[in-house]
Amino acid sequence: MKIYDISIPLSADLPVYPGDPPVTIEPVTRVSRGDTANVSRLTISTHCGTHLDVMRHYSEHGMGVDQVPLALLVGKVLVVELSGVREIGRRELARFPVKGEDRVLLRTDNSLLWARPGFHEEYAHLTAEGARFLLDVGVKLVGIDYLSIERFDGDGEVHRLLLGNGVVVLEGLNLDGVAAGHYELICLPLKIKDGDGAPVRAILRSNERASPSTLEPHTSRWPLS
Repeated sequence: MKIYDISIPLSADLPVYPGDPPVTIEPVTRVSRGDTANVSRLTISTHCGTHLDVMRHYSEHGMGVDQVPLALLVGKVLVVELSGVREIGRRELARFPVKGEDRVLLRTDNSLLWARPGFHEEYAHLTAEGARFLLDVGVKLVGIDYLSIERFDGDGEVHRLLLGNGVVVLEGLNLDGVAAGHYELICLPLKIKDGDGAPVRAILRSNERASPSTLEPHTSRWPLS
């Protein structure tokens, strides 16, 4: 079994969606200063880094992040590759066997943006037409490899279509180095009561045997088998 860490590390250098508060990590106590232990103060938004969007994000009365069924966040997922595509609509998605899939992750050129500093407005995104297609084929979780599934100047239509119909959205993934195909997804969010979203640690597991001489993408730790 091979494990891919598809989460973005939280740090002060992490790009955030314009208007969202930046990530700050401040030392409170430090062993180097004579304190008993190291403790830090973490300030983040509910939509920083790799995170989950739920109905409450666009509705005062929608499902909160603590109410999402865990069975939806763990299970088989299809990764589809959309290199060279900026707008992901029905035509782009219809090329893939997404019908019958509960979970779909969109791997785009966005994954390369994480290596560049700052926020980039011209990222690949799902269109309203693409969102309707995913609803038509029964997808219940959709993920993408940047901080929003909707275009930068969008009016929220894509989010309302998906979230309003019970689809949860996983944003801020890093799918660089992950081949298209089926995996097991595990993406557990912080359990924030009535939360409009929450950071998650997302991983993919495949049946591919991990090589002991190869580092996993996106982490300095050796692969687990």
